[in-house]
Amino acid sequence: MTTFQHTIQKEVSINGVGLHTGEEVKMVFKPAPADYGIRFKRVDLENQPIIKADADFVTDVQRGTTLERNKVKISTVEHALAALVGLEIDNVMIELDSQEVPIMDGSSQPFVEALLDAIPEKQDAKKQFFKITENIYYHDKEKDAEMMILPADDYQVTVMIDFNSPVLGKQHATLQQLKDFKDEISSARTFCFLHELELLLQNNLIKGGDLSNAIVVVDREVSDEELNRLATLFNKPSVRVRREGYLSNVELRHKNEPARHKLLDVVGDLALIGTPIQGRVIATKPGHATNIAFAQKIKKHIKENKHLIGAPVYDPSIPPLYNIEQIKGLLPHRSPFLLIDKIIDLNKTTVVGVKSVTYNEPFFRGHFPHQAVMPGVLILEAMAQTGGILVLNQVPDPENYITYFLKISEARFRNMVVPGDTLIFKMELLAPIRRGLCEMKATAYVGKKIAAEALMTAQVRKHK
Repeated sequence: MTTFQHTIQKEVSINGVGLHTGEEVKMVFKPAPADYGIRFKRVDLENQPIIKADADFVTDVQRGTTLERNKVKISTVEHALAALVGLEIDNVMIELDSQEVPIMDGSSQPFVEALLDAIPEKQDAKKQFFKITENIYYHDKEKDAEMMILPADDYQVTVMIDFNSPVLGKQHATLQQLKDFKDEISSARTFCFLHELELLLQNNLIKGGDLSNAIVVVDREVSDEELNRLATLFNKPSVRVRREGYLSNVELRHKNEPARHKLLDVVGDLALIGTPIQGRVIATKPGHATNIAFAQKIKKHIKENKHLIGAPVYDPSIPPLYNIEQIKGLLPHRSPFLLIDKIIDLNKTTVVGVKSVTYNEPFFRGHFPHQAVMPGVLILEAMAQTGGILVLNQVPDPENYITYFLKISEARFRNMVVPGDTLIFKMELLAPIRRGLCEMKATAYVGKKIAAEALMTAQVRKHK
């Protein structure tokens, strides 16, 4: 998955009709800075109010997802949001001169094509994923729908649908990785049953429907008179029922196009969590109401565990990048002051180190001997040593350099570290190294808890 945030290089517009309002609408995607997220702006209203794409602002889930804040609405947002997620675009402003996002052909494909024309662009900011580490489950008893998310190293979605329809049967669709969204999912169009179409028409909805932006499933016998009436309503020369049980308005793009579209809706609705996630979603008979309730549950879980966003995951069965002997070749420290055991991740901006804390550590003999607690100053020292590996990784001949720490600020000790704990240290560069000086954010984790954190400044020098 992408590790940097993305926006678009230039603005791009798309014109269409709102499915339910029937109003012409111009939609403009505009570049936005890092950490901006996805926001909608109503340029047709006074003061041009902005609504963030957030599950907390969802007020209606009938036949689409509607955001509302201060009585300002943006409706049918899910297809555009799915396109942004599918292309891994994080930061955009979406301007609309009407309430409803245009339905286009009923899929995400027109939005994907427009965004590709705008050229996705990498930004100089890391993308912080929330990694799911425990199963989260939601059951909608009224709709007999279930959704769950399981731990996984990527964002995956599997959807199963069953409408008790002999035409559709039971269908499923899977998205194994986001890069497949454009080709495998984005073109899947929305669908409805003929009896739903009639009800929507009676309720003065789908004013923008024209039988070319939806698959209509015919689940009962239909008279020629009724078909002629539908043709007249939608300004078509004729309408007939195909042998498979669909109106003749469209050809299926995929055998399981309805299931793929339900998956598309799940991706779009879960974008309203507001944080990119790593996990496997499994949805059975999902709909907008279920999707949004599940998104709100995941968002609440993330809020309660927000300190884990970007937290490293340690699997002791995976060989480290550097073992203790290799670390000794880089750092000048030796026992009892060599305080890291292995390096498990290292790139130009981040390093992750590990220390297993045992009762045999020499400091336990004199530091709170009757209640063994690792001294906070040694946790800082261990973080500094981990940071030293990151700094030395920036020079071509690290054996000729040494790292000195010049400043520690905003140090906080949040949880005690005791024998039996495994400390995971994550050091991140806050800015490029200049003149041998580097600033780092340091975090020490034990399990799901932060043990300590600080800001550190170091200098790298050649050996004298």
